[in-house]
Amino acid sequence: MTIIGRFWVTAEGSEPVVLIGDSGTGKTHLATGLCLAACRQKRRVRFTTAAGLVNELIEAKQQNQVRRVMAKWQKYELIVVDELGYVPLADIGAEFLFQVVSDRAERAALIVTTNLPFSEWTSVFPNPRLCKALLGRVTDRAHILDTGKESYRFMRTKEGRQKAR
Repeated sequence: MTIIGRFWVTAEGSEPVVLIGDSGTGKTHLATGLCLAACRQKRRVRFTTAAGLVNELIEAKQQNQVRRVMAKWQKYELIVVDELGYVPLADIGAEFLFQVVSDRAERAALIVTTNLPFSEWTSVFPNPRLCKALLGRVTDRAHILDTGKESYRFMRTKEGRQKAR
């Protein structure tokens, strides 16, 4: 077993990490740290937002390059999908995201950051069956870390105002 930060890649497959919490609670910061740890182990890593991934695949579809772009995504040993839940996805975007996650399930590491509880993922994924299937793949054997509700950015701003008084 190889430990990369807080997630594991084993001979049997990988275990996803889901960082869930309100905006400003450190999800992206933690995911970045895990990426850095993986890079230091000479792993191929890709960090993107959910919207960025979907936009890349939609552009590839318009240029008849989906197969090539999907093959590129499969080469990474770790993918971070940041900010899932901030922007609702159209049907095609949700299907592309599902395809990337599904193709990687148990074979390569995945980190997802989200501001939504799982019960609200249907607000991002319009197709309930697709949403359920995606949730199943993302949460299967996952390490789910709740970063809470208190925004570090808000606390820092609040502390700055108190010091200024």
